[in-house]
Amino acid sequence: MYKILKAETLAAKIHLMVVHAPRVASHCQPGQFIIVKMDEKGERIPLTICDYDREEGTITIVFQEIGASTIKMSELKAGDSFRDFVGPLGCPSEFVHEDIEELKKKKLVFVAGGVGTAPVYPQVKWLHEHGITADVILGSKTKDMVILEKELSAVSNLYVTTDDGSYGRSGMVTKTLEDLVTNEGKHYDVCVAIGPMIMMKFVCLLTKKLGIHTIVSMNPIMVDGTGMCGACRLQVGDEIKFACVDGPEFDGHLVDFDQAMKRSQMYKTEEGRALLKLQEGDTHHGGCGQCGGDK
Repeated sequence: MYKILKAETLAAKIHLMVVHAPRVASHCQPGQFIIVKMDEKGERIPLTICDYDREEGTITIVFQEIGASTIKMSELKAGDSFRDFVGPLGCPSEFVHEDIEELKKKKLVFVAGGVGTAPVYPQVKWLHEHGITADVILGSKTKDMVILEKELSAVSNLYVTTDDGSYGRSGMVTKTLEDLVTNEGKHYDVCVAIGPMIMMKFVCLLTKKLGIHTIVSMNPIMVDGTGMCGACRLQVGDEIKFACVDGPEFDGHLVDFDQAMKRSQMYKTEEGRALLKLQEGDTHHGGCGQCGGDK
């Protein structure tokens, strides 16, 4: 059992938990994820790692209430436990393996949308610990939905923007990114965008125009998290990849977002899964039982 040491609500239907999982904490890197199960019959839920403390043996996760499982999960309190807490899974962010001195020469900008702010935090924190301060554009629908502002501002140059203009800059994250580059003289070598699929798609369209290499995290389409169910299958250039085992991070300019969004919507229904099986063959592992519920 994996004890929950802290549980709090960050915004409406968005929750943070600190979980005692020493083995995961000792091995994880920025960009990776874990899978939780509340009990023996519970759904397996893949969640990106928001933070980790190797000395304390803890992992911080942030999740949003979407379906029955995450609503039930939101009711857990400090002192409760998860039945399973598996990880780290997926590949670390690519910069983790780069030469630090070479990395210091690059200008990085992170674009975080909604709950996608959670996996951005460990990446910019890691960079900050290695002497690199990145710019971060944190996008939210309204002021009430802004999360992790204090934490991000401590380790990055933070720009907060809200769709309705209720806090920080006004408008979409793409507007702020374009303003920073075209009107405020910013130059970026790399952009990392993590958030809703539609947000990442439009960030990539903009960065392609601006000539900025862009990495995206495809964790929003993961279901099973081990490559069995086929839900996170996506086209990256001329290759077929699975977000959970090959990613979750990919070159955003090579990802076919339209296909990925279409597939993820279809996968939510029995009829849609049957159609995908007819079109693509049986990519679904019959025993995983993880294709309903929250995804």
